[in-house]
Amino acid sequence: MIHQLTFLFIGGTEIVFVLLVVVLVFGADKLPEIARGLGKGMRQIKDATNDIKHEISNSAKENNIIDTEVTQNVKEELNKVKDDLEDFTGSLKRNK
Repeated sequence: MIHQLTFLFIGGTEIVFVLLVVVLVFGADKLPEIARGLGKGMRQIKDATNDIKHEISNSAKENNIIDTEVTQNVKEELNKVKDDLEDFTGSLKRNK
């Protein structure tokens, strides 16, 4: 069975129709400029969210809100449980 990838539940014909409308409204000569502006805007949003994430994690580390030892111990225990579960279910899994 082949699955077709859809973007926001929009099919290929709908995308072509939207692109046709955009070309009619803005003109073909303005499309690269619009795309460049959208790309820059998306990049600025991504950079801003990364800056916010780093600022939150840095301030949490400075205020000892995040205990790295505890999180490391929890990760190790979860990995042990995961490995045990994989060992147990390994013989039960079906090959597709």
